[in-house]
Amino acid sequence: MKRSENATSTAVTDDKSTWGKIKNVFLSLGPGIIIAAVVFGPSKMTITSKLGAQYGYSLLWIVVVAMFFMTVFTIMGARIGVATKQSLLTTIREKWGKIAAITVGLGIFIVTTSFQAGNSIGVGIAIAEATGTTPVIWIIFFNLIGMALLFFRGFYKVLEKLMIFLVALMLFAFLTTFFLIKPDFSEIAGGFVPQLAPGSLGLVIAFFASTFSMVAAFYQSYLVQERIKINPEIKEQNSNSITGIFILCLMSAIIMICAAAILHKQGLNVVNASDMSRALEPLFGKYASTLFLVGLFGASFSSLVGNSTIGGTLMADSLGYGSNLNSGKVKIFIALVMVFGALIAVRFGKLPLELIVFAQSITIFLVPFIGLAMYAVSNDEKIMGQYKNSLAVKVIGLIGLLILVLLAASNVNELFLK
Repeated sequence: MKRSENATSTAVTDDKSTWGKIKNVFLSLGPGIIIAAVVFGPSKMTITSKLGAQYGYSLLWIVVVAMFFMTVFTIMGARIGVATKQSLLTTIREKWGKIAAITVGLGIFIVTTSFQAGNSIGVGIAIAEATGTTPVIWIIFFNLIGMALLFFRGFYKVLEKLMIFLVALMLFAFLTTFFLIKPDFSEIAGGFVPQLAPGSLGLVIAFFASTFSMVAAFYQSYLVQERIKINPEIKEQNSNSITGIFILCLMSAIIMICAAAILHKQGLNVVNASDMSRALEPLFGKYASTLFLVGLFGASFSSLVGNSTIGGTLMADSLGYGSNLNSGKVKIFIALVMVFGALIAVRFGKLPLELIVFAQSITIFLVPFIGLAMYAVSNDEKIMGQYKNSLAVKVIGLIGLLILVLLAASNVNELFLK
C-alpha cells in the first residue's frame, strides 16, 4: 500500500514538474512575444499588404533580412536587461547625462503618441467593418478597455497574457487565411531570392524601418527586467527573444503572400489594412473577410496597449519616476499616450499627413541615437560583464547601425530635399 501511495505521489510530482517546465517556457517567451505584438500593428499590416499587392512575392526576402537584424538588437536589449540592476535609461543617464536620457524618453513618447492614432483607427475599422457600425464608438470603447487594464494588479502579468492571447489570435486568423487562398509555393520560394523591383525602394525602406524597430529592441531590456522580478527562477536565453521575432516575421510574410495571391493578381491597390478583407469576401465569402478582420483587430489592439506602454514607461523613466509598471505615475503616462492617440483618431478619422511627417522627422534623428546608445552600453564590459557583445555581435550590430543611418539619410531626402 505504501509503495502504491509513493508511486502515486511521484507521478503527481512529475506531472507538476512537467507542467511547471511548460509554464516556464511560455513565461520566458513573454517579453519577445510582447515585442512582436507591439511591432505588428495596423500600419505594418498596411505596408506589408502594399508590398504584396504591388510587387507580388518578389520582396519576401526582405522579411528575412529585417528579422536577422531585429533579432540581434532584441537579444542585445535582453542581455542589457539581465546584466544591469537598473533601467537602460538610468544607465544612459549615468553614462551621458540627464539631457541624453530625457531626449530619448521624450522622443519616444512623441513618436508613440503620434502613431497611437493609427492603432486606435485600426481597432475601430476592424470592428466597424465586421458589424456595420461607426468606428468612433469602438475607438473610444477599446481605449477605455486599454486604460482599464492599467488598474489590474500586476500589470506586466496582464500585459503578457493579453499579448500571448492576441498573437495566438492573429496567427490563427492569418494562417487560416493563408491556407484558404492556396498560394503558389514555387512563387513563394522565388520571392526569397534577393532582388529589388523597380519603384519599390520607398516601401522597402518603410518595411525595414518598421520591422527593425530600435524602440522595441530598446524596450526589451525593460520587459526582461519586469519578467525577472516576477519569475526570477526562469533563466533568460537568446531563444526567448528569437521566438517573438520569428512570429513577427512569420506574420509579415503571411500577409505579404496573401496580398500577392489576392490583391496583386487582381491588380488591386491598398489604402489601409482592411482592404484585404474586402478583397477576400467576393472570392471566399463573409467568413474569410471576418476572419481577416479578427487578425486586424488583434494587431491593432495589441499595438494600442503595447505601444502606449512603451511610450509612457520610457517617458516616466526619463524624468526620474522609474519604470515599474505598477507605479501610479508610470500608468498616468501610459494612459496619456492612449488618450492623445484616441483624440487624434476621433478628430481626424485617419492619420493627418502632417502628424506622420512630424513623427517621422523625429524618428529620423532619434532611432540611430537609440541604436548607438544600446550598442555602446552592450559593448561596455564594466556595465555588462560576461554579457557584453561578442566580436560577431559587434560586427553585425555595427552593420545594423550603418543601415539605420542609411535609412535615416534616405528619409531626410524624401521628407526635406525632394
